[in-house]
Amino acid sequence: MVSESVLSGVLSEFARTMVTDFPIQAIVDQLVERIVEIMPITAAGVTLISPGAEPRYIAASDDDALSFEQLQSDLDEGPCLTAFHSGEAVSVPDLRRETSFPIFAERALEAGLAAVFTFPLRHNQTAIGALDLYRSSPGALTARSMRDAQTLADVTSAYLINAQRRAELTAASSHANEIALHDALTGLPNRVLLMERLDRSFVRQSRAGLSTGVFFVDLDQFKVVNDTYGHLVGDQVLIAVANRLSEVLRPGDTLARVSGDEFVVLCEDLKEPVSAQAIVARLDTALSRPFTVSGIKLTVSASVGVAFMGEGGAAPDEVLHAADMAMYQAKRAGGGLPEVLDVREQPLAIYQAGLERDVYGVLERHELHLEYQPIVACRDGHICGVEALLRWDHPNRGVVAPSVLIPLAERTGMIRSIGLWVLREASAEQDHWLRDYLVTDVDISVNISAHQLMGTGFLDTVASVLAACQSSPDRLTLEMTESVFLRDGKRALVVLNELKGMGVKLALDDFGTGFSSLSYLLEFPVDIVKIDKIFIAGLGRDRANEAIVAAIINLSHDLGLTVVAEGVETAQQHETLSGLGSDACQGFYFAYPMLDANVGRLIEHRGDRQGQHLPARAAS
Repeated sequence: MVSESVLSGVLSEFARTMVTDFPIQAIVDQLVERIVEIMPITAAGVTLISPGAEPRYIAASDDDALSFEQLQSDLDEGPCLTAFHSGEAVSVPDLRRETSFPIFAERALEAGLAAVFTFPLRHNQTAIGALDLYRSSPGALTARSMRDAQTLADVTSAYLINAQRRAELTAASSHANEIALHDALTGLPNRVLLMERLDRSFVRQSRAGLSTGVFFVDLDQFKVVNDTYGHLVGDQVLIAVANRLSEVLRPGDTLARVSGDEFVVLCEDLKEPVSAQAIVARLDTALSRPFTVSGIKLTVSASVGVAFMGEGGAAPDEVLHAADMAMYQAKRAGGGLPEVLDVREQPLAIYQAGLERDVYGVLERHELHLEYQPIVACRDGHICGVEALLRWDHPNRGVVAPSVLIPLAERTGMIRSIGLWVLREASAEQDHWLRDYLVTDVDISVNISAHQLMGTGFLDTVASVLAACQSSPDRLTLEMTESVFLRDGKRALVVLNELKGMGVKLALDDFGTGFSSLSYLLEFPVDIVKIDKIFIAGLGRDRANEAIVAAIINLSHDLGLTVVAEGVETAQQHETLSGLGSDACQGFYFAYPMLDANVGRLIEHRGDRQGQHLPARAAS
């Protein structure tokens, strides 16, 4: 019989190592050795079982125990399999009198086994394997020893599930990285990989005195294709366009898909801007031939904007933005001819300087507004939260994307006042929804940047907003990306713990696209994991995507975290995510970002939509 202190010591040892990154095989090997030390047995073994597959892991305290574990697996018979399938402990105090598994008993007796006691390894209601305790002489275990053994088996299960989740996520990490860098539909590099190559090109071209051309290609009237023929045909057209454009580029050029119908071509080693004309001509020629998809013949055209970077020129993100703006100028001009801008000559004067000047007065001129996108619970289809999205309506340049506005606000020092405005507006609107529609369970999510979080007075800002709106802190979620932790992890940990002390929820946004996401879940006090849309886009097309998403969901739940899947656009994605256990979803399938009044109407009538997804078109 195991003493209370010895059993407590072993359980404490398991608890301390619960968050280690030991390999699973090393874990089960150590477990059986420790169990033999404290239990009245001569050997022990563990087998992890997946129905319909070979055992994934087998561990034993000695060679005899290993042979007994393998024998049961080979024969598909024995107390290990019985405990696994029944979920109940199996006690065989005298193997000579056992009739339930005669073949195993005969072979095991010949090898010197006299008694065996098997305990199921369970996670929730699911069996994952069994723990076998072996004795070389017959005799029963006491009731106390049986209870202690089952306790050890249950702790072992939790220990192994935790390790298995880590192993699954680690095994998928290389493929996850590949997915995070490529577009799920076309297989082309995505915006993340494009920016990496732009950064490298920026360094190389500056040294060589050459230019890099960035060609922003936007298909004209592509929405008509989707509206007329459906998104399936639209997807096929995008794949065909990607293939056509790839065929006419040089071996060293990069073609990326950065969003819906927008492509970017990166061409290095251009000696002069006039070279762009030949490249654009090749792109036009590639698109000039009609496309035939699903028996439908379609003609596709595109507007192209071109920008250059080289020695002394603008930074990569500025060049990409310049090419984007040039594309819109070409589109406003009617398309057909590319708009070419050489941002080496005036890298900031044309684009950045004007925006930097204008950002100082956005609050006074009332050019900012918020749009909101519902977050929908998978359990019953109800709106459980709303994410606030910042928009800048520039009087001359139209809507300026947050990816442009936020760096400008940080560079100019405006991030603190703009961030305060966002918090106040979002919290006031949430207060309006909760008060007018008599609901208490709709959270408001607000994105914060590293500059905001680390800035002096941020905690006071959050506290003052909560006090002014008389809002419950647990109804406010602050979303951040891994950049917060990369900047100053120690400082971030202090601030986040203080926010948690206020009762505010914390969400890790864009999970899966960074370098050390897993460690952040363990080190920082986050409540919510938002799976990046890169992984959601591949569901239904790539089985590896589903495995990665499942691993993230399972690990997050094991750590007591809530999971929200971003970028859900189809019923299939929603169904898959619900089946995998995602707590909530967000994306165009449910609703496009909308003004506050539309959110109010959805909240007001959400009781009528129980179990159903929100109508995206009606809500937009």
